[in-house]
Amino acid sequence: MDASASPAAAAPDPAPVPGPELHTPPAPASRLRRLAAPVGVMAAVVGAFGFVAAVDPNEPGHYPVCPMLRFTGVFCPGCGGLRSAHAFAHGDLAAALGANALAVVGYAVFAVVWLLWMFRAGRGRNLRIGLAPGYWWGIGALLLAFSVVRNLPFGSALAP
Repeated sequence: MDASASPAAAAPDPAPVPGPELHTPPAPASRLRRLAAPVGVMAAVVGAFGFVAAVDPNEPGHYPVCPMLRFTGVFCPGCGGLRSAHAFAHGDLAAALGANALAVVGYAVFAVVWLLWMFRAGRGRNLRIGLAPGYWWGIGALLLAFSVVRNLPFGSALAP
């Protein structure tokens, strides 16, 4: 019996050489597939606003109390956010601004970023928002200043 005839002694086949068929770029995603993520996010936001519009946060017992307000008596940057969303969903911009002005600014920023995301996704481009650390510190400073001012007597107009 010949040693080359045994399966254990057989030399393994060399690895396949990648041909041009392995390096073809993937087919571009369909427009519907590209728009699925932004449309899904908007559906979730509309659902959340719909719930807050239907279940009034001005009536006690529907939502939990802000823990910071409950334990410290201090308004956090989010205090009044649900009341703001409820008023905004009902088209009462003055009441929304009175409940939490920073939240209303956040709604506007979200709308602009979402529209940019939709346009870029429709054209097959990614949306990448890279903020330098200085911007993040600025956002944190704005939230801190908003919290401090709304808890002081002269900033009572910003309190919910």
